Amino acid sequence: EVQLVESGGGLVQTGGSLRLSCAVSGLTPNNYNIGWFRQAPGKEREGVSCITSSDDSTYYADSVKGRFAISSDNAKTTVYLQMNDLKPEDTAVYYCAAGSTGWDLDELEYWGQGTQVTVSS
Repeated sequence: EVQLVESGGGLVQTGGSLRLSCAVSGLTPNNYNIGWFRQAPGKEREGVSCITSSDDSTYYADSVKGRFAISSDNAKTTVYLQMNDLKPEDTAVYYCAAGSTGWDLDELEYWGQGTQVTVSS
């Protein structure tokens, strides 16, 4: 059984930092793009960052470049998202996701349950 289990969300003030973790099990991580989406109330789910299966290169949404950093352990059994200089617009439920063929929303095969990140102004 594939499981993606997020942790590390919470409430933080503007300018603060959080680190999210995603524990990955039940799949071969090197065969999947693994990373993070988020969904704010009333908005569509959007891709935040991922590590690609092909060469471990990283992708970031323009809105988080320079503030967020994705990383993993050597086996990619845990994927992290370090979030710095957080802004109220980063408030959302953050989901860990994995897809073997791409990183578009309809290409993702596995999702975690989500973790809430709230940034107060």
